[in-house]
Amino acid sequence: MSNQVLESVRALLPAIAERAGRTDESGRVPDETVRDLAAAGVFRMLQPGRHGGLEGDPVDFFRVVREIAAACASTGWVASVLGVHPWHVGLFDDRAQTEVWGKDRDTRISSSYAPVGRLVPDGDGGHRLSGRWRFSSGCEHADWALLGALAVGDEGRPVDFLTVLVPRADYRIEQVWDVVGLRGTASNDILVEDAVVPAHRVMRNYEQAQLRGPGQKANTGPLYRLPFAAVFTHAITAPLIGAAAGAHDHYTGVMRERVRLSLGGGRFTEDPYAQVAVARAACEIDAAVLQTERNLAELAECAAARRPIPVELRLRTRRDQVRATERAVEAVDLLFRTAGGMSLRRGHPLERAWRDVHAGSVHVANDVERTLAMYGRNAFGATVEDHLI
Repeated sequence: MSNQVLESVRALLPAIAERAGRTDESGRVPDETVRDLAAAGVFRMLQPGRHGGLEGDPVDFFRVVREIAAACASTGWVASVLGVHPWHVGLFDDRAQTEVWGKDRDTRISSSYAPVGRLVPDGDGGHRLSGRWRFSSGCEHADWALLGALAVGDEGRPVDFLTVLVPRADYRIEQVWDVVGLRGTASNDILVEDAVVPAHRVMRNYEQAQLRGPGQKANTGPLYRLPFAAVFTHAITAPLIGAAAGAHDHYTGVMRERVRLSLGGGRFTEDPYAQVAVARAACEIDAAVLQTERNLAELAECAAARRPIPVELRLRTRRDQVRATERAVEAVDLLFRTAGGMSLRRGHPLERAWRDVHAGSVHVANDVERTLAMYGRNAFGATVEDHLI
């Protein structure tokens, strides 16, 4: 089924590429693109089979994401984050899953995981939630949201970090997205004012880090025994690798026919500096793909065999994920520096890719120094405690 999704998506790529400029200028992915991706099955690739999903391999999902992002980075980003959330909902209590997909198996979920919400007990076993969350990519295309929150105890002090699942009726979207890159992701703000949240729609972040979740009782497949820190962070990196690959393809295709009008003239393809830039960029992209796919495959092997996932593998996975983002940025920078002044024009594919990969690189999942320091700390034999490993 994953191959069918990939083939269906490839048929959509010319239209997605044609809409890339409009997506960037309008600040959102067109509705027709989202409908096309939904019909292709992209958003159901990691969704539980019990709820109409394909329950597929994350490696296959991220390959699809990269191809979409090569045509339009904003569209790839939205496809990735909306497509990874069904996997996360699969970790929640089955009552929550039924609420999301019971009437519509194509229901989509956005997120904003920063624990900025305030969650207090309501006295009836549930909670009340209030807060404002930023950067909820693709939220206008979703009917539910996964939101980060702090549980507040009787004395008003935070006592736990949680993720809360909230229906569209309980929040409003404020359109504030006006940024340099990934402009088409419509990563707007979500506001919740004193919404009632039943206990089955709340999950502790600690449980996620420990590879536990109430949804595992119903969703017993290995997909739902993978670390959140691996699956979600790759949803942030995969579109950037794809955008870099798309920039590389555009660069090599256009520059084959280009003739320099300065610096002595001659065919651009004969410039050794351009040749080296192409080689270095391709190497960075290949390394990013190979390392991330290797790690995801090894994680899946552990989950399928029900073996404990070693902390060394979890840290290596995060190490290579943030480096993959760095590699994507480096690849686009190499191409952009040698493409000439024409690529500076707003809306040029290389200019857009340059903005998009730099914008995506500042996501918290791409905190390079912190992540590499965790890997190094473990390598020196020290204890590492972080929910994003």
